[in-house]
Amino acid sequence: MIMKNFVKSCMLASLAIAMTSCNNSRDYKSNSRATGWDLSGRDGGVSYKTDYEGQEAGPGLLFVEGGTFTMGRVQDDVMHDWNNTPTQQHVQSFYIDETEVTNVMYLEYLDWLKQVFPPTEERYKNIYTGALPDTLVWRNPLGFNENMVNNYLRHPAFHNYPVVGVNWIQATEFSQWRTDRVNEKRLADKGYTSRDAYKNSTAESVFNTETYLNAPNQVYGGSDSITRGGRETDRKLRNNPDSTNVYVQRKDGELLPAYRLPTEAEWEYAALGQSSLRDYNSYRGRKKYPWDGQYTRSGDRKTIGDQRANFKQGQGDYGGIAGWSDDGADITAEVKSYEPNDYGLYDMAGNVSEWVADVYRPRVDNEYNDFNYFRGNVYTKNAITEDGKVKVLTADEVIYDTLSNGRIVARNTPGEIAQVSIGDQETYLRTQFSKSDNVNFRDGDKSSSRYYEKRSGDNEVKKMYNSPDNKVTLKDGEINRRYDGSSDRTTLIDDNVRVYKGGSWRDRAYWMDPAQRRYFPQDMATDDIGFRNAMSKVGSKSNKGRRTRN
Repeated sequence: MIMKNFVKSCMLASLAIAMTSCNNSRDYKSNSRATGWDLSGRDGGVSYKTDYEGQEAGPGLLFVEGGTFTMGRVQDDVMHDWNNTPTQQHVQSFYIDETEVTNVMYLEYLDWLKQVFPPTEERYKNIYTGALPDTLVWRNPLGFNENMVNNYLRHPAFHNYPVVGVNWIQATEFSQWRTDRVNEKRLADKGYTSRDAYKNSTAESVFNTETYLNAPNQVYGGSDSITRGGRETDRKLRNNPDSTNVYVQRKDGELLPAYRLPTEAEWEYAALGQSSLRDYNSYRGRKKYPWDGQYTRSGDRKTIGDQRANFKQGQGDYGGIAGWSDDGADITAEVKSYEPNDYGLYDMAGNVSEWVADVYRPRVDNEYNDFNYFRGNVYTKNAITEDGKVKVLTADEVIYDTLSNGRIVARNTPGEIAQVSIGDQETYLRTQFSKSDNVNFRDGDKSSSRYYEKRSGDNEVKKMYNSPDNKVTLKDGEINRRYDGSSDRTTLIDDNVRVYKGGSWRDRAYWMDPAQRRYFPQDMATDDIGFRNAMSKVGSKSNKGRRTRN
């Protein structure tokens, strides 16, 4: 009997070992599912990150899990412009700023530019001056607003107020700068480079994320160190503090994706807070604003009667009666002055309107695409030199643009990789796209104007809308402006107007519906448009880990 039980125990143990071995043989976390070879690099082969734990949220960002929602008008259309008819869309998961970009955040950017690209040097002055917000947006011919003109941007009392006077181009340049500074700090915090590298940057030696990933030997100007103020600072980026000349790569998962402006679909989805309430087929008007309910005042017992956002309540009424029905602000308000929405995002209605990435068109073409909708794609690639290396811009190769108002801005900075349009080699026989610039893709050319054929003769370039064609040129240091005085223009829409979303301190409650949309020239600014950044999520849709199936 004892022998029989012993044999049975041995058989069970053998079975358990066999099952464990079988399970282990199917665990491909650290070895290849294709070949079985080790992927960690311990055997001398190429290493891969097999213990990646998921994307970290960048500074200032909150996670928004993607899903389906009804984008566009679901209630009022007071303007009767039919530019936001409802469409069913799906948005991928992403991260977005908890608050609007504030004055102190933007001042950090300006001070960095001023240090690295001194405006006292002629070749750099337009880098700094081109990034400055337009503080004159506060002026009104029949209003006394000099307090905001002089103090709003820089006075510490306004540090945590949303930055305004920033055009769309400046907002995108800030996003690029933020990407590089965040990733530079991540490398420094993990010992991949000196912590002094950031504060000792110069025009000839700056960090750029894409340059580091594509040509690490050219980042920081290709220099291992830099001497500034008599002090030499080590710049070499290493895979770890004990090794040299082994650079972090994209496959290591150490660097974050780019900060950018959110798309219109992302912004609207995030503003709603609870996307299930906007289901296309079952929506019954339960949520008009980023909060529940149909009213702008709180119905909660502790805060009953309080305004939920900063907006214009009526003619000559920007805040209410002082000390009673006041919303706490007459112009912008400090961020986090009001309750967040269900995603934890502040001021998705009221305070300031916000730039989004999209080029404006009156219609959203969901018949062609209903996934991550975005209008404004211009596909480029890295410029390659004759010796087969990527072209990294030097301090003398900055490209400037003269905007429609005559302002000069830098569209790139030293240390970035030069970009060129894609050509036939990349588009040949592709089914998704056939050209580099897709701003006008399927936007209804011929049906947009009864005079389209007359405007598209042999001597005139075909264009979507017959918007004014003002010309601003720079010659011998002088700005020449030519205004389009034609009386035949019927629209202000062109390829250089961008969507902005949400109501502001200047707007009535109608504009606080996240579905509403307006447009403004991308190179102009106002005192009621700000912005916040977003970041794409890599990997799984959810932050809760992978779903498993038994």
